[in-house]
Amino acid sequence: MDAKSVRAKYTALRAVLTERSRRVWAATEARALGHGGVGVVERATGISRSTIQRGLRELEADGAPVSPARTRRAGGGRKATVATDPSLLRDLDALVEPTSSGDPDSPLRWTAKSVRTLAATLREDGHEVSHTLVAELLRALGYSLQANQKAREGPDHPDRDAQFRYLNARVRAFHRAHQPAISVDAKKKELVGDFKNAGQEWRPAGNPAQVRVHDFLIPAHGKAIPYGVYDLQRNEGWVSVGIDHETASFAVHAIRRWWRVMGRAAYSTATRLLITADAGGSNGTTRRLWKWELHQFATHTGLAITVCHFPPGTSKWNKIEHRLFSYIARNWRGKPLIDLATIVHLIGATHSDAGLRVRSELDRGRYPAGVVVTDAQLARIVLERHAFHGDWNYTIYPKQH
Repeated sequence: MDAKSVRAKYTALRAVLTERSRRVWAATEARALGHGGVGVVERATGISRSTIQRGLRELEADGAPVSPARTRRAGGGRKATVATDPSLLRDLDALVEPTSSGDPDSPLRWTAKSVRTLAATLREDGHEVSHTLVAELLRALGYSLQANQKAREGPDHPDRDAQFRYLNARVRAFHRAHQPAISVDAKKKELVGDFKNAGQEWRPAGNPAQVRVHDFLIPAHGKAIPYGVYDLQRNEGWVSVGIDHETASFAVHAIRRWWRVMGRAAYSTATRLLITADAGGSNGTTRRLWKWELHQFATHTGLAITVCHFPPGTSKWNKIEHRLFSYIARNWRGKPLIDLATIVHLIGATHSDAGLRVRSELDRGRYPAGVVVTDAQLARIVLERHAFHGDWNYTIYPKQH
């Protein structure tokens, strides 16, 4: 007998089982399975291990069992901790989320923090929790415990976790001060044309959309380069769809467009802007053009622009990946991106149950590669490096006239 058969039996019996008979039935199944049976029944039915073990003790007792007629009335028993402590789930997720990892396009997130460490921290904050309850709540929130694994992006930087904490502290500080904080990145380039797009959508039976067999670039159509800006506080996104080169000039132009169209109206009294970005690509830490373009943007708007980069090899942790790009990928799954207008409209139609709103615009500008920023230009940038990892964290101020 395996977990599947136990689950099938439980599904058939659940409606007629009382509280006690459910416990005794689960214990009977666990005992019949032998070693490891409690775990199998727990996973198959969702009945807690402590409940199954109590049923085993009742089966082993020689005395008369509790009357089968005794059933707890609806709503009886001790209330769940999350019902009496409504801030518990929010505080637990806040503890884990800044250092959570995983594939942002997947609903599964995971963390390697010890549940005992998390429980101790929550108790310090006034919550009455055990490590077993924390484990149950983490599973309910979509986390699971995973072993460490090196990725192809290279080994972890020794200051990785410290930078995550520093970056998240800056975001919280900007939110408290009602100043804008955004996450930026370029989504992967997309071939424009009648190519296969992963995923499925509802269509008449036997009538799939016909697409090309091979994914070869159509020179007349080119590629689409989506660059996104995600407002970390307002759950809003902006995506500029470029057609030329993914350069720092293109990236900052997308941020400019977000500010003009969405940001300036939402933050009319803003004096500062926080940008969280990857360490590489068009917005990389060593890109002179990135800093030069931000200097121009700061001077034009009067905003002091703080940039906090994610450590090398951690691009998947960028919030824009799983709060904006993953929803865009879901929205256009199974739909051939036949032209630029289709891409822009599909991005603009993206939304989520949490209230995500997205605006998109085609950027036909030309952004030549290989633009050189001279030492003289670099010297004109009013840039202050932060005390902690000034190569990753810095503020660019408007030019003083």
